[in-house]
This record gives sequence, C-alpha cells and structure tokens, in this order.
Amino acid sequence: MKLHELHDNPGATKKRKRIGRGAGSGMGKTGGRGIKGQKSRSGVAIKGYEGGQMPLYQRLPKRGFNKPNRKSFAVVNLGLIEKFVNEGKIDASAQITEDVLIASGLVRRKLDGIRLLAKGVFSTKLDVAVTGASKSAVEAVEAAGGSVTITAQVKTAQVKAAE
Repeated sequence: MKLHELHDNPGATKKRKRIGRGAGSGMGKTGGRGIKGQKSRSGVAIKGYEGGQMPLYQRLPKRGFNKPNRKSFAVVNLGLIEKFVNEGKIDASAQITEDVLIASGLVRRKLDGIRLLAKGVFSTKLDVAVTGASKSAVEAVEAAGGSVTITAQVKTAQVKAAE
C-alpha cells in the first residue's frame, strides 16, 4: 500500500449539502428556509423567545453558587496504589510523595494537590505524604501498619512571591 492509495471506507464520509447553489441542486432559491418571516432572514436569535411572554429560563429562580477560587484535587484510591506497588512501579520501602505518584504514572498532574481515598483492597505497609486524605483512607493505611502525612498546601500567591 502506498500513500496515494489510502482512502476512507465506502460510506465513512458524506459530502456536505451546499445550500443556495441554484434550482438544480434542490436547495436553491430560499435555501430550505421556507418563505418570508424572521427565520428566513439572516441574524436570527430566537431560541428562548416565547412570543413576548417571559421565557421559561427567566421565570425560574437562580439556584446554587460556583465558588470562583475552589480547589481541585487529583484523586488516588488505595487499591490503585496497592496495584502499582505489586507491579513494581512504586517502591514500597521509600516514602510515597505526590512526585512519586506522578512519576509512576498513577496520577497525570497534581492540580491543587493529591487526595487519598479508601476505595479498593489495601494491605501493604506504606508511608504516604499527600495534600489530603479521607478519614477511612488514613484508617486503612494505619491498619496496615503504615502512616499518612498530610502536607500543607502551597498557595499560588506564595509561589509567585517566591519567584
């Protein structure tokens, strides 16, 4: 097979309908918009319009709040850490820090920190240092003979000041 012989499977792609290209195309003259009226013209925006009645989205009360400076944590389950230790991707004898979790490929990026959750089976003795952990995760690690250290979050304002 050569580069010039490559092509899609039959029926994989469909040609776009070219509107307003003459009567012979079947989509000429009015271009599928019917005759007259607001919708036949260009620049129409009437998605929420209800004939002058107050639209539904404006009649309903606003609810909720999105915190603009909320923290977003990368989540790690104990069962996955156990799996990575058994596969040899994480060294169980050394302290498991956030950088170790990223280097092993268990976490893609740190975000505002890494939070430990207790999902999965866990029985290995480990020393873990993360930004946050659930109570059940801390209990599970300590029950296996390990320890969890909660590290302080570095605020972005402090990081910028240090640079």
